[in-house]
Amino acid sequence: MSIINPAHSPESPNPVRRLSILRLFIAILVTAALVVGGFVGWQAYSASADRTTKGAWFAGYVDVTATPTFAFETPATAAGKQVVLSFIVSSPSSACTPTWGAAYTMDEASSSLDLDRRIARLQQQGGDVSVSFGGLDNDELAVNCTSVTQLAAAYSAVITRYHLSTIDLDLEGTALDNSAANVRRAEALALVQKEQRAAGKSLAIWLTLPVTQAGLAVNGQDTLRATLAGKVDIAGVNAMTMDYGASLTKGSSMLTASEDALSATERQLGILYTAAHITLNQSTLWSKIGATPMIGQNDDKGEVFTLADAAKLNTFAHSHGVGRVSMWSLNRDISCGSNYTTLTVVSNSCSGVAQGSSHYSTTLAAGFKATMSANASSVTKSEVVSQKSLKDNPKTSPYPIWATDNSYLQGTKIVWHHNVYEAKWWTQGDIPDNPVLNSWQTPWQLIGPVLKGEKPIVQPTVPAGTYGKWNGTTAYNVGERVIFEGIPFQAKWWTQGQSPAAASANPDSSPWAPLTVAQINAINVALAKKAATE
Repeated sequence: MSIINPAHSPESPNPVRRLSILRLFIAILVTAALVVGGFVGWQAYSASADRTTKGAWFAGYVDVTATPTFAFETPATAAGKQVVLSFIVSSPSSACTPTWGAAYTMDEASSSLDLDRRIARLQQQGGDVSVSFGGLDNDELAVNCTSVTQLAAAYSAVITRYHLSTIDLDLEGTALDNSAANVRRAEALALVQKEQRAAGKSLAIWLTLPVTQAGLAVNGQDTLRATLAGKVDIAGVNAMTMDYGASLTKGSSMLTASEDALSATERQLGILYTAAHITLNQSTLWSKIGATPMIGQNDDKGEVFTLADAAKLNTFAHSHGVGRVSMWSLNRDISCGSNYTTLTVVSNSCSGVAQGSSHYSTTLAAGFKATMSANASSVTKSEVVSQKSLKDNPKTSPYPIWATDNSYLQGTKIVWHHNVYEAKWWTQGDIPDNPVLNSWQTPWQLIGPVLKGEKPIVQPTVPAGTYGKWNGTTAYNVGERVIFEGIPFQAKWWTQGQSPAAASANPDSSPWAPLTVAQINAINVALAKKAATE
């Protein structure tokens, strides 16, 4: 290959004026400065991208608010130790307030779901946690929160609360089609990344977007374009390789469709980065691609992602160098029981295919690293009460200290040796941390450690006068409620003269059952609404 001298180019009719030695020297210096400046700028971007995307990883999504509650803190497989907790969304009553599934604020999730403690328990075992914002069913924060500063503060509050180094934006439906929200989100995320880097931390931001077999749809492309224009350093684009519907080419398998979608998304990503004046080579582009299949039965009855598909997708991911593999969801990584009769409604708690003893998470995670980023979150001494001394202090324990002589009903929480346990059934005298070979041999379920700064949780009760005090001479019908020693009880069947006190010692034969915390909270909410309308 030869380079034409522009001074003699046939396309230049006029000769080019020659530079003097001084001018030539100055030109060389300026050019060098521009090259070095550009190189330094590129180095800064590359270093930033490297820090947040280096090393492909696997983490399955967990639906935090799904019923039944999924115990991600006790993973069934090693692959289950990395989780993407889902979904943080806008509060229906306060647009810029982050909530879990529009049902719990972060404080409420801590008290009602023991979420902070369960995260700490997972991290104690070497696990890693990310959080996903958005999802299909509720509004992502940027849709309703119209203040960029408040939006950035909302994202930061979640990142700080859970000590995150990686976050995920699952953008679907209205979140994709709202161009104003896309701009706000990008501005807010850029602010958050700037604040994190000023504090010496990195923040990997993944965009999780729906795809067809042909890649990103137009609204997904627009969302990505707006995010890049907002100067967000995107760790990658995670393609939802699922629910293809009408876009699935006749004769294509779920595996073929997923491979096609990922290849098309990688190509589109390169074009969009180039349009944003950032040139990335193919290897780097693939490292910015993620794949998230819906395991087993998809929402479309004809779409089933099998374990064989999972193994081949894992091979594809490794051969192409994708940066991330996930799955929807760890909640579903089990065969449905015999009592689940139809797949016309996809289950949130099983895959809909016969898995036997195999797990999708193990298959998809094979060969991938065990943490999401270089600065993976972890439990620190400042967050968990020291284990050096096993003596529990009632003043710094959220629940009562376990005692040998006390009897505990199913669902009762206690503290023992700086850990919180919950009774799986009625128990008395069983030491919570007594070593057993099998989990069914102990009535206690370990929830997680006592956290620094915790105080005794005030157990809720109903306002005075809501129910009458128990009376030994009064006959009570099934469902009637009374107050006994400050605790509300409900009759399980007709009774007279049998004290609720026996419910603790012998709950099965007692006609009385204490109301649960959830029942009491529901009663208090109903009473508050009634008072507000009167």
